[in-house]
Amino acid sequence: MVNQLEITDERKDNAEIEIRDKTKRVDYNTLEYPIEVIIQKYLEGRDEDENELFIPDYQREMSWDEDRQSKFIESLILGLPIPYIFVADISDSEDLARLEIIDGTQRIRTLTRFINNELKLQNLEKLKTLNGFTFEDLPLPRQRRFKRTTIRMIILTKEADEEIRRDLFERINSGSVELNEMEKRRGGKPGKFLDLIEELSKYQKFLDLCSFTKTEINKRDPQEYVLRFFAFLNNYQNYSDSDRKVHKFLNNYLEQENKSDSINIGSMKNEFYSVLEFIKNYFPDALHIYRKTKDHYEPTTRIKFESICVGIALALRQNPNLQPKSTGFLDSEKFKKTYCI
Repeated sequence: MVNQLEITDERKDNAEIEIRDKTKRVDYNTLEYPIEVIIQKYLEGRDEDENELFIPDYQREMSWDEDRQSKFIESLILGLPIPYIFVADISDSEDLARLEIIDGTQRIRTLTRFINNELKLQNLEKLKTLNGFTFEDLPLPRQRRFKRTTIRMIILTKEADEEIRRDLFERINSGSVELNEMEKRRGGKPGKFLDLIEELSKYQKFLDLCSFTKTEINKRDPQEYVLRFFAFLNNYQNYSDSDRKVHKFLNNYLEQENKSDSINIGSMKNEFYSVLEFIKNYFPDALHIYRKTKDHYEPTTRIKFESICVGIALALRQNPNLQPKSTGFLDSEKFKKTYCI
């Protein structure tokens, strides 16, 4: 038996063959654009979805808070190095020569907000005098210099297909703390099941019952809750509680359903809707955190959502006409301690 750590000449040859086989040539250009031009390319035609520089559907919503946005603007004013923006030249039937943003949406959105006076700088540590400033508060010469500041772009040529673009997106962000697991899944694991998750995550009854905040919605928490519902409902037997690798468990289930030829989208929708309807009819406050603030309930936790919704779904599978005799268990200290706190 060959030692797995032994690097033989044969293994070296096989490694070189694999590298050549898997390597895809991706041509690119490196250009610099003034901020003013970048914003123009992003905004012109955006309402008609014809803007030259556009954000694809797999990219996340605005997730930087205003402190992070302010710090980015401060870095630009100070002339500090800014990471490259990655885009891809997209070929389509209309040949509009559009540029898909692969990495850099948060920076471009921040620039747009600042130029449009929608961002008020705050908590700056170097340029403290600028705290409270919007773009129009800057002296005119400084406004002009800011607009002329250039940012480098790496533009993949039109030969870069969707697989390459999504793979690049996932690799750029795989080591970043800025993207959570659900955001990575959206960028790197497209498919019909993920499309279903996107649709169900916007279902208003679901959003209301769970009391998601705007920040949590932008971070794609509703999408993760939907994924967890189906993963634990249909595959809980394969989850090892001692292993604790829940993200690997969710990723495996997502990939499995995306590739499945037998997935029944209509049936999955109906089951999800039925569970929410059951909760609304019999215990509408079940998914809320018990601690209530001035104006609203705090959002539910993942483990509480899973325990209630998956449990109800399994019960309804056994008895579609189920009517609960009591909901008192929701108020028990044992349940609160286990699932809610």
